[in-house]
Amino acid sequence: MKTGTPMFASIDTGSPPPAGNDLELTLAAVETRLTALGVALLERNSSDIDTHASELHSALARAVDHFSRAARHGALPPPLRQRLMRASSQVAAQRESFARATAALDRAIDVLLPREANGLYSARGASERATRGSSLQA
Repeated sequence: MKTGTPMFASIDTGSPPPAGNDLELTLAAVETRLTALGVALLERNSSDIDTHASELHSALARAVDHFSRAARHGALPPPLRQRLMRASSQVAAQRESFARATAALDRAIDVLLPREANGLYSARGASERATRGSSLQA
């Protein structure tokens, strides 16, 4: 059963497991996309980042499908398993790097565009002060 999208291909339990060479090619595609995305990130090339991230997403979907089917039909060869774990670690590291960069960007935006603070003039022009029970009145 072919669905046209790799995300649904894993539903088909009757398809034969990918051959060792297919697994090798699938994993090599993921590794290539990871490397390309890493280079694009270092170069801060936003269009390449978009392109390579999309390609990596597709390659990962194919890899999950192929390796899942292979695992259901027998053990994965240890060298491929190790390479798959290494690729998974690289994806996790890039995800963590994105999270840190996003947090830093959010902090920079907060500094440049602070939220409205109490004690400043409001849109009506008058200073809005918090009224407290212990304030002095003249």
